[in-house]
Amino acid sequence: MIELKRLNAFVTVVEAGSITRAAELLFIQQPPLTRLLQGLEQEFGIPLLQRLPRGVIPTEAGEVLLQEARAVLARAAQLNAAMHRAAQGEQGRIRIGFTSSAALHTFVPALLRRYREIYPAVSTQLEESGSGELLAAVVAGELDVAFVRMRVKDMPELEMEKVLEEPMWVAVPAGHKLASPPASQPLRLEDLSNEPFVLYRRRAGQGLYDAILGAYVRAGFSPHIVQEAPRLTSCLSLVGAGLGISIVPESMTRLGGDGVVFLPLDATTQLSAPLYLARREDSHSSAIINTFCDLVKSQLTVR
Repeated sequence: MIELKRLNAFVTVVEAGSITRAAELLFIQQPPLTRLLQGLEQEFGIPLLQRLPRGVIPTEAGEVLLQEARAVLARAAQLNAAMHRAAQGEQGRIRIGFTSSAALHTFVPALLRRYREIYPAVSTQLEESGSGELLAAVVAGELDVAFVRMRVKDMPELEMEKVLEEPMWVAVPAGHKLASPPASQPLRLEDLSNEPFVLYRRRAGQGLYDAILGAYVRAGFSPHIVQEAPRLTSCLSLVGAGLGISIVPESMTRLGGDGVVFLPLDATTQLSAPLYLARREDSHSSAIINTFCDLVKSQLTVR
């Protein structure tokens, strides 16, 4: 393997046209530089420089080495810069997970867009799944961070921080009596006590699932669940088909859907949909993860 130091010395000598001048530019004595060049010629087994009465010029082989050496040195300089960017969290890859409802909130896509603007050299790998699956992937090291709807206490490997909280809305089929005028007041859970209920599976949205059932318990009754769906989005499809009503985060109202009307819930229900950012407890040595989490915090302050 040829040392970069030797290649740099050779290029400097050729460009200076003089070993004496090159030694000055490289801040070394002339004899060590001469020995370095001789060693380079011995390594290749061919002359690389033609000595003239005043200065030196490259041989034909030396001209080829000059071009190749310049390319190698330029690539080495780029590699050094890339390593510095990686150390600053400005280059590399980050794997980001999110739930379907998180992806629909304006904050998450705006954040990802801003992140790509600031760190174009970082490639982003996105994964959508349920909160439970996402958290397990973060713990296993398959994801770096994840936006989820629930906080867990039985995963000490995780560090979780609340990003935001949004209200929950009632999704009812179009033409439903609850959506008929003068339905201008926010709904109470008591208003939904006799309604067939469509709920997403607990495995897919444990945080929201438990929050909804907890609110019903506080209200003194249980929801009449007629169907469970694998995702929030499929819940809306079932509501639109007339199977029942559902309760979803406000961000889901942006999705709309044929035959679905969204109605606000009364504040007394104490129902809201938090959004958390999860990362591994031992991930603070990762500059990329740190810069991403710092951007999340900064974007929250400007909202």
